[in-house]
Amino acid sequence: MDNFDVAKIRKDFPELERTVHEKPLIYLDNAASTLKCTPVIEALNLHYSHEAANIHRGVHYLSEMGTVKYEETRKCIQKLINSENDYQVIFTKGTTESLNLIASTYARKFLKKGDQILLSTLEHHSNIVPWQMVAEEVGAEVVEIPVNDLGEIDQDAYKNLLNDRVAIVSTNHISNSLGTINPIKEMIKLAHEAGAIYVVDAAQSISHEKIDVQDLDCDFLAFSSHKMFGPTGVGVLYGKEELLNKMPPYQGGGDMIDVVTFEKTTYNGLPHKFEAGTPHIAGVIALKAAVDYIQSIGLNKIKAWEHELLEYATKKLSEIEGLTIIGTAKEKTSVISFTIDGAHPHDIGTLLDRQGIAVRTGHHCTQPLMKRFNIPATTRASFSVYNTKEEVDALVAGIIKTKEFL
Repeated sequence: MDNFDVAKIRKDFPELERTVHEKPLIYLDNAASTLKCTPVIEALNLHYSHEAANIHRGVHYLSEMGTVKYEETRKCIQKLINSENDYQVIFTKGTTESLNLIASTYARKFLKKGDQILLSTLEHHSNIVPWQMVAEEVGAEVVEIPVNDLGEIDQDAYKNLLNDRVAIVSTNHISNSLGTINPIKEMIKLAHEAGAIYVVDAAQSISHEKIDVQDLDCDFLAFSSHKMFGPTGVGVLYGKEELLNKMPPYQGGGDMIDVVTFEKTTYNGLPHKFEAGTPHIAGVIALKAAVDYIQSIGLNKIKAWEHELLEYATKKLSEIEGLTIIGTAKEKTSVISFTIDGAHPHDIGTLLDRQGIAVRTGHHCTQPLMKRFNIPATTRASFSVYNTKEEVDALVAGIIKTKEFL
């Protein structure tokens, strides 16, 4: 890819300078969590060293400055996803909490006995278990949308499953295990035609794809900071205003209240109704630095480079005898899951680690998907903007060397 200076980008990620087992670190576990760029690290350090104070309701300088920065991030996220209003952006601990919030408030209030929740086989456990918990409580039914042999959601099956009993459809935008990009805009339209709301798990897509919630017309969307070069412990939930207003609070405590008496408590408006207690102030502030960093490179350039890495790695890995790539969807992002004949993924991951190569092994919190492909686990390599073709070559060489030990 011309005019893309990956060497310059790598300098923005200090962790890439370290060694592991006396080998240069090759970090290919980006679907689990990305490394942190220098602007994010500096934003965290600045807050904790010079600007630490609690936000909202404080009249002193540090509190007011912190509040301004915190709310600037909210406006930044509003622009990033093209939300109608900034108060539709709610800060959480991560995608998992965002999905639990929807299940515990919207679903618990509006689901009825006999209603159905459609989830695809591709889903992360955090987009399965919360729905199962509330379904069991209210007498609703969780229904699986199957995937085909390529790891794509079976669109014909999806259409056939939609009926007047379906109240909620919740899927990921991109599969964390396989990298499959789902056609969510079309799926959302079909769900709405059937009278259901649609929840999007955008944890894997937020740093790879342009997301426009108004264009998608999704009802809710969730993602995490730590998968887009930002801090851990920070997530985002977007919701349509009319739905958020109908939902009860998720937790009780400071900031989510209006007036408290022992007789009755009234609640704050959006977004504070869903942000009880002292939040991860530094993390939210540093999330803006992560978004600014992504935009300084350009999402289109990031996507193009990662796609080039995906194509290169797919070709190279496919040439290894006994290696099978799991998930070969026509539309994919920079994730490759694979198995090797006669080798357990944990053994592969351990031996690659001894060579300084960080990959993820296991079921990737997608046990139903592993069952669909009749495998217990995979080895997963996932690429980001700072990875190189030389690192892909090292991965290939590392796998070949690993096979000699197994």
